[in-house]
Amino acid sequence: MAHRSSSGPATSAGVLTCREAASGTGVSLSLPEGTAEAIRQRVGKREFSAFITAAVERELRGQILDEYLADYERRKGSISAAEQDRARQVFDEVFAEEGGWPVAS
Repeated sequence: MAHRSSSGPATSAGVLTCREAASGTGVSLSLPEGTAEAIRQRVGKREFSAFITAAVERELRGQILDEYLADYERRKGSISAAEQDRARQVFDEVFAEEGGWPVAS
């Protein structure tokens, strides 16, 4: 296994393993090396964690909203694409006001 600094990424078999700490929470994840390099080239090493965080939060919000809309349609009937777009906009606005995901207690 090839290592960089103790706080930097280590690679093995084309997979990049990162250890990051944000708000006191340590997280380890593995990405294909090419994906990690593409992120690094796009945002730089210093913004790597922020980029991953934003992408994961965007995906979580999308999945939660999709689940909500599917449940709504099961209970109330179909809604138009315009109504779905408006729901996404409102959802994103509310989420932006909250400033991020709530911390589990």
